[in-house]
Amino acid sequence: MMPRKEPEEVKALYDGVTAALNTNYGDGRKVGDCKYGVYLFYDYDGEPIYVGQTTERLRVRIRRHLTNQRTDAVAMSVLDPFEVAEIEMWPFWDLKAVAASETLNQAEYTVYQNALKDSIFSVILNEKDIKPADDIVLPKSVRVSVLPAELRKSREHPDIRLARRARTIANLARVISERKVTPGIRRTLWAQARRLEHLAKTRLEEFE
Repeated sequence: MMPRKEPEEVKALYDGVTAALNTNYGDGRKVGDCKYGVYLFYDYDGEPIYVGQTTERLRVRIRRHLTNQRTDAVAMSVLDPFEVAEIEMWPFWDLKAVAASETLNQAEYTVYQNALKDSIFSVILNEKDIKPADDIVLPKSVRVSVLPAELRKSREHPDIRLARRARTIANLARVISERKVTPGIRRTLWAQARRLEHLAKTRLEEFE
């Protein structure tokens, strides 16, 4: 018997991530091919939710987050890949290995601080603290949607998002009850609960 294909929503996510990472940086290069970079995920409200950096290509790191469970953030239910609507990437094309660590730490902290200012909750879902560093002038970024407009419409429905977010919170709470976790994980649970409350309240107000 031939194995069944993956569900359509899973295929759409994989295809969307690939297309996003193949975005032309403006000079013929695909942004996902940059070895060094910083990235930021946004949800369907445009709320910044997760920031990270990579030294192994943006393509490799972001795909690991969004298309499998080989990262702490996904495996521990800190981050739900289906909640990621857009990705913003800052590639450092000319960065040398000898300066990579310090520069990326500065860039990640700069993006993190800007994301906090843009967040209505003043919180990001990262399970680990972003190490403080000096601000840095960032390279040109690329911000792209994971899904085309016609596929986003069903995925971004608030009732669908409420159900997924509630499940994410339940899974995260279960992880916390079964393991010895860092304060950052508990802070993420609190942040997710605030996001759920806001979405539920906004949805209720639409009817009232």
